[in-house]
Amino acid sequence: MLLGRVVGTLVATRKESTLEGLKFLVLKQLDIEGAETGGYRVAADAVGAGLGEVVLYATGSSARQTKFTDKRPCDAVIMAIVDTLEVDGTVKYSKADAD
Repeated sequence: MLLGRVVGTLVATRKESTLEGLKFLVLKQLDIEGAETGGYRVAADAVGAGLGEVVLYATGSSARQTKFTDKRPCDAVIMAIVDTLEVDGTVKYSKADAD
């Protein structure tokens, strides 16, 4: 599982039929400290994430293990919205403080 921040949306009016109904978000990849790594990822949103939120996402075959993405050609899926990220007793991110 990986960390990312939602920075945008992706709209595709023409797509493979099994992708119909999926919402795609653009993520800026984060490291364990919550710092941006410079990479981006497009992921299907299974949890209703919004712009600016820090999320937990999976890639590869793990991305197809949710009820939302089962048997769909997805390579990345957002599966959680992060409330708090704590590393070695230090809070690196808190959704309450980010609002």
